[in-house]
Amino acid sequence: MTNRQLFALIPAYEPDARLTALAEQLARRAFTVVIVDDGSSASCAPVFAAAERCATVLHHAENRGKGAALKTGLASIASQACAPYTVVTVDADGQHRLGDVLRVVTEASAHTDSLVLGSRGFQGDVPLRSRLGNAVTRLVYRLCSGARVYDTQTGLRAFSDALVPELLAVEGARYEYEMNVLMDCARRKRPIREVRIETVYLDGNASSHFDALRDSWRIYRSILRFSAASLCGFAIDYVLFCALSGATGLIAASNVAARLVSAVVNYSLNRRMVFRSDAPMRRSAVQYALLAAVILLCNTALLELLSRAGLALWLAKLFTELTLFSLSYLVQSKWIFRKEQKQYEKA
Repeated sequence: MTNRQLFALIPAYEPDARLTALAEQLARRAFTVVIVDDGSSASCAPVFAAAERCATVLHHAENRGKGAALKTGLASIASQACAPYTVVTVDADGQHRLGDVLRVVTEASAHTDSLVLGSRGFQGDVPLRSRLGNAVTRLVYRLCSGARVYDTQTGLRAFSDALVPELLAVEGARYEYEMNVLMDCARRKRPIREVRIETVYLDGNASSHFDALRDSWRIYRSILRFSAASLCGFAIDYVLFCALSGATGLIAASNVAARLVSAVVNYSLNRRMVFRSDAPMRRSAVQYALLAAVILLCNTALLELLSRAGLALWLAKLFTELTLFSLSYLVQSKWIFRKEQKQYEKA
């Protein structure tokens, strides 16, 4: 770590004097501090002016979101810093202890291929919305990526210069950006390491600008859109299956016919509305067909097994579809409709 330049990147919106104290602490520990004022009001000007004594302060003319602020800071660092260096992102409200910042940076400097998270244990006096929010995002991330991360919402993250181009290419301007970074790491098979840090919430986390409804929608919208598209496809599949099997008595044939119709609808919805994929249509269609064939085989086999075991046909169908839902999402998001990675070039 001693041979690497250290940068502390702090996105700030409507900060108070704690920002100045944080910047001074970090500067005294040999960090080059970069603060991004994300369109704060004029009343915060004295805070930023005080911080400029020990930090570089960049300004957005209007509020653009935490993700946009982080990318502004990263682009500035990338344009002037010489490798090797390590960057740590720190929240402006003073809820990250200096000792924890140093431990996360040390881990990232030792493992330059990894994204290192300062992971909170969520023990003690933790606001209910924070405890539940992280539990939900942890589950969603697990389902969507297949990877395990305990604290998906931590703002204390460290990484080497090697990761900066990747992070600049990740989509998202607001709170969803941090979840998108984790998803991108999973797609790239980028190692994610967690360092346990102290769980600190000052004044019941009153300084947070996270909007529970709006920002949660941004974070979860991909899986919610996928769920809606899958529900539409399932409705078509289910109605056709029940009608055909009732008319013919042929379970396997009815399941195949219903699935072929619903698959065409589901592919179109997922490509255009859920993942908004730029992958070539011919390639993604072939890959989707292969996935659909595998899912269909598993679906039909499980359906036959459950029905022969005496389970009611309608219940066997519901259980089968729910069982294969997560597998389908994981393969489509990471393989079929993955985003084409954009290359970042220094200005």
